[in-house]
Amino acid sequence: MLYTKRYTLIFILLGISLVALFLVNISLGSVSIPLKEVFNSLIGKGASKSAWEYIIINYRLPKALTAIIVGIGLSISGLLMQTLFRNPLAGPSVLGLSSGASLMVAIVILGAGIVPAVGTFFSSSYGLVLASTFGSLLVLLAVLLVAQRLKDTMAILIVGLMFGSFAGAIVGVLSYFSNAEQLQKYTFWALGSLGNLSWENISILWGASLLGLAIAVTCIKPLNAMLLGERYAKSLGINFSQTRFIIILATSIITGCITAFTGPISFIGIAVPHIVKLLFKTSSHLVLFWATLLAGAAIMLICDTVTQWPGSSFVLPINGITSIIGAPIVIWLLFRKKKGVFS
Repeated sequence: MLYTKRYTLIFILLGISLVALFLVNISLGSVSIPLKEVFNSLIGKGASKSAWEYIIINYRLPKALTAIIVGIGLSISGLLMQTLFRNPLAGPSVLGLSSGASLMVAIVILGAGIVPAVGTFFSSSYGLVLASTFGSLLVLLAVLLVAQRLKDTMAILIVGLMFGSFAGAIVGVLSYFSNAEQLQKYTFWALGSLGNLSWENISILWGASLLGLAIAVTCIKPLNAMLLGERYAKSLGINFSQTRFIIILATSIITGCITAFTGPISFIGIAVPHIVKLLFKTSSHLVLFWATLLAGAAIMLICDTVTQWPGSSFVLPINGITSIIGAPIVIWLLFRKKKGVFS
């Protein structure tokens, strides 16, 4: 009963914090907008011709919604990967999906000078999104094929890591033969961005991510058994191969779609699940799943808010901020290894 009340209180605080951070995120920026005006605009009572109304609906709101779904998706993906591989440092990128997306984008941007036809074909506004999606899809198919043929879960992890190294090497070679303009463009994409998405882009991003999350929800119960290993899970009657396939599919859909629209965003998927575990002090995924969902959205909103210097049009790269917040947490977890965090 005591734990139930504690969990309920934390969930309520997370929910209130998420709403507050959402409003603050929209309020702050190069032009500060009063919270009252933000609230009125969101409920449709703002002045229709107001400059604030235009900024909120066309710029601030889309970016805030993108931050929420990115935080949710990457955090849940990280939780699934850490449980599947029983590795506290596993994240959404461990399957190599982000590497596949990065490789295809690098081929489009950096390889345009070597093969001009490639750059011309993907020169549309959706070019990089299509390239990134195609790269993630190829890796997804490869990982699912490996998952079907190999019974060892660790082998899948190794395949993902090796593909990441392979993709990184190809990107390095392409970078060597690229000019400064191409390198700068690729670097900007790799730093990630939550802005510049149309409402159509956001609809696709939310739709695909929610599909992946819906698939992930079906695995909540088996995830608890998987914490103790494959044999234990099978002894409880869980179809381990099928559950593993579903987890990989859900993670691939979420991570691939997010990377395609926002670029590779690091550390959120690794750090947030650990923050939630330390906050709730439980291993039950019925609690962890929904808590990670709320915490991921809240932390991503914080990171996005920090990227925007108040009163200035200067915007910091989102990947820099998530790394600044996430890296110390991971280092701290390493120092807690002797206390049983990694057991």
